[in-house]
Amino acid sequence: MIRGISRLSRRLYAAQASRKVEFTGAAEHVKLHPQDVQVTKLPSGLVITSLENYSPASKIGVFVKAGCRYETSENQGVTHLLRLASNLTTKGASAFKICHGIEAVGGSLSVTSSRESMIYTVDCLRDDIDTVMEYLINVTTAPEFRPWEVSDLRPRVKTDKAQAAQNTQIAVVEALHGAAYKNTLCNSLYCPDYMVDNIQSEHLHQFVQNHFTSARMALVGLGVDHAVLKQVGEQFLNIRSGAGTTGAKALYRGGESRLASSSGLVHSAVVSQSAAVGSSEALAFSVLQQVLGAGPHVKRGSNSSGKLVQAVAKATADPFDVTAFNASYSDSGLFGFYTISQAAAVGDVVKSALAQVKAVADGEITASDITRAKLQLKGQFLMSLETSEGLLEALGTQALTQGSYISPEEISKSIDNVSLADVTNAAKKFMSGKKTMASSGNLIKTPFVDEI
Repeated sequence: MIRGISRLSRRLYAAQASRKVEFTGAAEHVKLHPQDVQVTKLPSGLVITSLENYSPASKIGVFVKAGCRYETSENQGVTHLLRLASNLTTKGASAFKICHGIEAVGGSLSVTSSRESMIYTVDCLRDDIDTVMEYLINVTTAPEFRPWEVSDLRPRVKTDKAQAAQNTQIAVVEALHGAAYKNTLCNSLYCPDYMVDNIQSEHLHQFVQNHFTSARMALVGLGVDHAVLKQVGEQFLNIRSGAGTTGAKALYRGGESRLASSSGLVHSAVVSQSAAVGSSEALAFSVLQQVLGAGPHVKRGSNSSGKLVQAVAKATADPFDVTAFNASYSDSGLFGFYTISQAAAVGDVVKSALAQVKAVADGEITASDITRAKLQLKGQFLMSLETSEGLLEALGTQALTQGSYISPEEISKSIDNVSLADVTNAAKKFMSGKKTMASSGNLIKTPFVDEI
């Protein structure tokens, strides 16, 4: 069935592809008219989004609302195993067949996950859509999770966990979420040590059964005809109807996590609750992030234009790095700053950064600061859409969270509508909010959250 659909796709491409046509001895090029993003929402709740860009290479993704925030105490860590299990045997193909079949056509299959979603992505040449789509459908709708194969994943889980622990920034961000929330968003992207040997194939089956439903999925494609993608969605992704298990709303609490080590560099993050993704307030926090400094905009450059760097530079001569931190989710968000400094200077760095945010909240910010920040935010957003990975993620995220598509022009206009007052109000919300702090390194001189 899928092969028949793919042949239709190739016929459409062959009819539309750029080619030379002879007319009375002369040759002229047939121009391809750019298409708009197309969105279809099926009665089952499945959202299908596509952009036909006439590329000879196609990228297709299945987005699922099944991130680690939906884990419970009984299956904590299940999404970590789930993303490692993407190439295991399914009801329609063995693990060997999946690996060999995708490699044989020069394609690739990858799985990534966040706190809110899982993303299954395949890349291939347009003529091989039938092959890779077959495996994508098998992986997302018909996994078997054979006990012995799941057992073989455990060493890889432990390796992932160990590598994450060695990356200080990942460890601090994970600890930050664990301290900031009472539930859902406090769950780690990595399986806890005590659960590595406790996750069984039954946990994986149950999680997929409860969360991989049509109403929690989006099928997104680049370089594929929308009619073909729609037909695939109607025939193969209408697997289970309903909204699945409803997740609880994230409850922010504030708190502190301290990860002591012998490292001379101390990583510290200080945040408070911000705004949910998609809201106008979230855009104000994004502009504020650019005002304060979101990292260098030039390769191997400095973040000298950011107000945080300028403020901290006046307080200490020790080497340091400080950037604004911003993370938005469907029902909550975190905003603050992330610092890296020598152990002896961490107190001055953190307090100087906090004082700078307070200065913005008190109105020490100009219209030119806001204009520059808006341009940086728009440039960052628009450039992220220039890669197929960034564009697919943007389309899939919108389809999954909103069931629609918002054009870059509309988003740019929304950024332009953020006012100076909106930005100062965002800074005030950070200052008045209950703080969460996570630190790692030699913490002898690192202040506690109630001391800043």
